[in-house]
Amino acid sequence: MPALMKFLHLLAAMAWLGGIAFMLLALRPAAAELLAPPQRLPLIARVMQRFFTLVWASIGILLTSGLVMLLGVGMKQAPVGWHLMLGLGLLMFAVFGHLYFGPFRRLQRAVSADDWPEAGRRTGQIATLAWVNLGLGALAIAAVFFMV
Repeated sequence: MPALMKFLHLLAAMAWLGGIAFMLLALRPAAAELLAPPQRLPLIARVMQRFFTLVWASIGILLTSGLVMLLGVGMKQAPVGWHLMLGLGLLMFAVFGHLYFGPFRRLQRAVSADDWPEAGRRTGQIATLAWVNLGLGALAIAAVFFMV
């Protein structure tokens, strides 16, 4: 069971963080180079909609597998890095919740209204929050490796 929980935890983290990196470093810049706002912004909104379904699933898997592993060894016996990962993970979930229910919802409304300047502002906000979560994810991974 511990190996399965660790595998699911790593798989969910890779899906979430890898997806963020892909969106920020590959999709968004390529779309900006090749597409005008009326084509680019609906594409990005649709890709985010699909990706965010994966993120919600990843959050559920991360919470479940992380808590199973943490409670399996006991909170007092768990390494400091595990506690740091839990705290950083909860912060990441909160940032994503804000991103999803705030700027992403406003992006969807702006795209539906063909309001390209507003949609552009919202994708900028989403990118900023995504960079924050990518950094927090890297810190959470580092906490487990360096704070054992």
